[in-house]
Amino acid sequence: MRTIDLRGAAPSPAELLAAVPRASEALAAALDAAEAIVSAVRRDGEAALREQAARFDGVEGHEIQVPEQHIAEAVAQLDPAVRLALDEAIARVREGSAAQVPDPKTTDIASGARITQRWQPVGRAGVYVPGGKAVYPSSVIMNVVPAQVAGVGSIALASPPQADQGGRVHPTILAVAGLLGVDEVYAIGGAGAIGAFAHGVAGIGLDPVDVVTGPGNNFVASAKRIVAGFVGTDAEAGATEILIAADASADARLVAADLVSQAEHDEQAAAVLVTTSDELAEGVQRHVAELAAATRHSARVEAALAGPQSAIVLVDDAAMMERFSNAYGPEHLELHLADAREAASRYTNAGALFVGSATPVSLGDYMAGSNHVLPTGGQSRYASGLGAYTFLRPQQVIEYDRDALGEVADRIVALADAESLPAHGEAVRARFA
Repeated sequence: MRTIDLRGAAPSPAELLAAVPRASEALAAALDAAEAIVSAVRRDGEAALREQAARFDGVEGHEIQVPEQHIAEAVAQLDPAVRLALDEAIARVREGSAAQVPDPKTTDIASGARITQRWQPVGRAGVYVPGGKAVYPSSVIMNVVPAQVAGVGSIALASPPQADQGGRVHPTILAVAGLLGVDEVYAIGGAGAIGAFAHGVAGIGLDPVDVVTGPGNNFVASAKRIVAGFVGTDAEAGATEILIAADASADARLVAADLVSQAEHDEQAAAVLVTTSDELAEGVQRHVAELAAATRHSARVEAALAGPQSAIVLVDDAAMMERFSNAYGPEHLELHLADAREAASRYTNAGALFVGSATPVSLGDYMAGSNHVLPTGGQSRYASGLGAYTFLRPQQVIEYDRDALGEVADRIVALADAESLPAHGEAVRARFA
């Protein structure tokens, strides 16, 4: 991992943003490629999806709309130990998501003047579950359960066809869909799936959705940006990121293990440590090299750690650690600090915070009850992770009686005249003619 030394510097906010490690060239290339893929799906529908499956997944002649029989078979064949873990994860995420649904609230502005704030679910959601370098049944849970908790009536799921499964969606993903009662599943991968959800594909019976969600690589994240004008999307959950803020009290072995755990997702994964301790930085470098060489996906891990998006950042003090982290806005932020719980309030920009050495990102990936579909690329500075609220629209319901309208009629007319919109005032006066 490369080292970025910011000690002795006092960077401005703009300089700090420029200093954070990013794979900007990879993101730019992904955007161009995703635009071509989404355009092809919008224009050519099923034919484009089949061409993309052959090119990217090595699959031809497969059933794009998954038969319900395939889902039932996958549920029946699910390993009992895996099912037990999935059932527990489902229950925890359902409980965590339920806390995200606000209750309706009515405000009486004046006598006879009432505004009700309510939260309406979208009618239809399309959720994407990756299936390239790894299999993500946990992502089925993280997408589907919040949508169900929000009250979404129609949920479609897409995941890449697998060449080693005869073009079927991975059976574990199908099994979780079955456990959750999702029977509309499509064998579509990557940016093409996002385009298909946004525009619909009549040839396979896929109707457009209102909201598209789900994690993926940079191509999936870029595709969401492209379709954002047609449908709602969650934040761009692209190639994974972990930032660990650590001081001299941290265990270098645990820090290294957590960096490697996220680097195994993808060669574009970002693993960053910011620390005030030279000794810790040296220890982490040593342990990272050992762990990366020994893990199953060592080539992938080593590529991610050697990329421009990964680094060890040295800073002078705790305040600069906080400034750097908040400028970076990581997807996952771990705090390995002597005062981690107290410091957490000052680390404001992160998709999710993991406080203390006993709270690794791996916990959030599976069993914490939190959601692991989180914003990447610095978007956590202004966007949130996936939750039940992603599938809800706040609406205000306004109800005034005649007397309450009369109380403000002259003021409405005055403002309408001031804006040179006299018909607005006339519409109010008509009720008192």
